[in-house]
Amino acid sequence: MRARYNSYHDYLKERFGCRVNKVSVDMGFTCPNRDGSLARGGCVYCNNDSFVPPYARARFPMHDQITSGMEYLSKRFKAKKFIVYFQAYTNTYGGADELERMYREALRYEGVVGIAVGTRSDCIDEEKLDMFERLAKECYVSVEYGIESIYDKTLEFMNRGHDYRSVLDALRMSQGRGFEIGAHVIMGMPTETRDEMMATAAEVSGLGIDCFKVHNLHIVKNTPLERMYRANPFPLFGFGEYIDFIVEFLERLSPGMVVERLFTDTPRQLLVAPDWGKSHIQVMQAIEAELEKRGTFQGRLYSPQDGAAAASAL
Repeated sequence: MRARYNSYHDYLKERFGCRVNKVSVDMGFTCPNRDGSLARGGCVYCNNDSFVPPYARARFPMHDQITSGMEYLSKRFKAKKFIVYFQAYTNTYGGADELERMYREALRYEGVVGIAVGTRSDCIDEEKLDMFERLAKECYVSVEYGIESIYDKTLEFMNRGHDYRSVLDALRMSQGRGFEIGAHVIMGMPTETRDEMMATAAEVSGLGIDCFKVHNLHIVKNTPLERMYRANPFPLFGFGEYIDFIVEFLERLSPGMVVERLFTDTPRQLLVAPDWGKSHIQVMQAIEAELEKRGTFQGRLYSPQDGAAAASAL
């Protein structure tokens, strides 16, 4: 039976010949919409503690974060090789020379085969991209952009600090340099209809993205969005509703795109809503079961013409 979607797990195993896991590190970066350069407070949904594992904290040296992470992932998942994931906040928010020294330090550990760097479209320039291009000649490199939304109205609501044109410019500058281009979006913002969210699949399919993540919106404690939600609750995806949505979304996504994530995980102690009462494995099983039930797969409804407008905008 053919795979129903192109999973990142399978992609890495085929590329490196063994189980490969990301080791998250927090190097104490901030963001321009958090430190006052563009705005303060950061994105309305963001609480860094909700997505970075306990071993990845800026109070620990990089060495401790990497070695602790590799030890944990080796025991838990039998990982043999590792990608150091600079995850927290904006990991290109600094000078290119300083960043390159930090990335190269992470690459010196035995078993580390590459780096993945989470960033924003407005924190990339030619000098930094040239640096990633050099590194990509030596190891695996993924530069992951937080697109979050293709709609300016949503980016404004998020307090993102940039528009969608900024995303398109960053993707155009990144193409053809030998490193992988990653991206993620958030589905379920109150500023978007279901049809608008679904249209994101066709749009991103034309952007030249290699690896892609979809996050369903979570309301997380100690965020501006929590205060908004408690003051004026708005609808969030229910479990069955989201399974239906993400299956249809996958059908419209380019069949060549590698899918790294299909939903959000938030520690229960930080989650306000929605509370599905499901484990990560249970959600994955439900998605795969629904794909099987429908006899469908990633890209079944994809048309290259649908992504042509996005490609022409780059």
